[in-house]
Amino acid sequence: MEMLVIEDGEDAGRSNKRAGRAGRGRSGGAGAVGGDSEVGYLGTGRPVKEGRRRKSNVPTWARLCTIFGAVLVLLSGAVLVGFEAMLARYEGAVAQEDLFGDEAAGAAATEKKSDIKGPLNILLVGIDPRQPETPPLADSIMVLHVNQALDSAYLFSMPRDLLVDIPRFPKADFSGEKTKLNAAMAFGSRVPGKKLPDAAQGFELLSLTVSKVTGIKRFDAGGIINFGGFLKIVDAMGGVTMYIDQNVKSEHRRPDGSHRTHKSVGQGYVGPQAQYKKGTRHLKGWQALDYVRQRYPSSGVVDGDYGRQRHQQQFVRAMADQALSKDVVTNPIKMDSVLRAAGKSLIFSGRGHKLIDFGFALRNLRSDSIQMIKLPGGGVGTGSDYKGERFQPIAAEFFEALRAGTVDTFVISNPELLNKVK
Repeated sequence: MEMLVIEDGEDAGRSNKRAGRAGRGRSGGAGAVGGDSEVGYLGTGRPVKEGRRRKSNVPTWARLCTIFGAVLVLLSGAVLVGFEAMLARYEGAVAQEDLFGDEAAGAAATEKKSDIKGPLNILLVGIDPRQPETPPLADSIMVLHVNQALDSAYLFSMPRDLLVDIPRFPKADFSGEKTKLNAAMAFGSRVPGKKLPDAAQGFELLSLTVSKVTGIKRFDAGGIINFGGFLKIVDAMGGVTMYIDQNVKSEHRRPDGSHRTHKSVGQGYVGPQAQYKKGTRHLKGWQALDYVRQRYPSSGVVDGDYGRQRHQQQFVRAMADQALSKDVVTNPIKMDSVLRAAGKSLIFSGRGHKLIDFGFALRNLRSDSIQMIKLPGGGVGTGSDYKGERFQPIAAEFFEALRAGTVDTFVISNPELLNKVK
């Protein structure tokens, strides 16, 4: 990155050395940083359907639980009516930083929560920082588009390997480059004169890049999720039940959850593989994260990274369903554990609004009103000449409909864009 190279999950140890050399004009593929790292860093260098809706059968306060995403992003913004002290406690656990450069631009101070109006566009990014000095790559990039009534939404993924023009970014002494999208965060995180990267600053460049691709002029909020935190959130909920849409074998894990052994010669792993059979399954935290990390046809994911994007979106939906289930929302101890785990895994920016404000504004947004969108694409170059991915023309049409406020009609006319979730 200026080309960063990073491999999938368990290969991060070797790849981190290359990532640390960002900015030296090297070329290579950019991939995932998935995994279940217990490292408590958030990348800041610090440890740390339209129409009438049926009535919910969960408590009133639980209906105010809001799930913003992700993917691999669960933003557990729980609005607990009548428990103000508890609210303050949970919100205090969430790192709130300037992810869009608003402070430097002299943006307005906090507004009232009633000022949050639709439509909204929320940028959600998943990272897995192994060491505080490693520039964070955006492993999962999703956009949540909420309608004007704030009661339904579309969630779509941006391929990490999407070939884009990353704009110049003086804050990081970055002159701009045509490369893969997931590199934008790493480039932007570099702080001249300092050793540690700044994930919040990196998010700013990523948001500028995504805006350039989609034409979305302004994101209303954003969040960075530490993948290691997802494991803890899932385990705090007692696991997650989701539909496995194809038989998948793990590249990285054994059936007992332990790590497979690196080959002594060449790349890859040896040893028994964890397997995820097609059908509805209840997964532990490590299993869920391992499943949504798989992206190779040899593992059973026949459509590669696009399949992984689909699995990530399905995981987001399943987490939202689980978080709003009676088993969680009527169990104070379990809810407390879930919220604590979520708070420790998130950096949030509401651009002048608090996390709680968004909780109130999106209180009618439920998991079954979030539709998953798949944007088709294909590779640029092949083999050693592979340069990245590019969208098919229909993606540009989708973005245009998004900006024009006609996305509902567009999706109805193009049902193939919907990722079905069982």
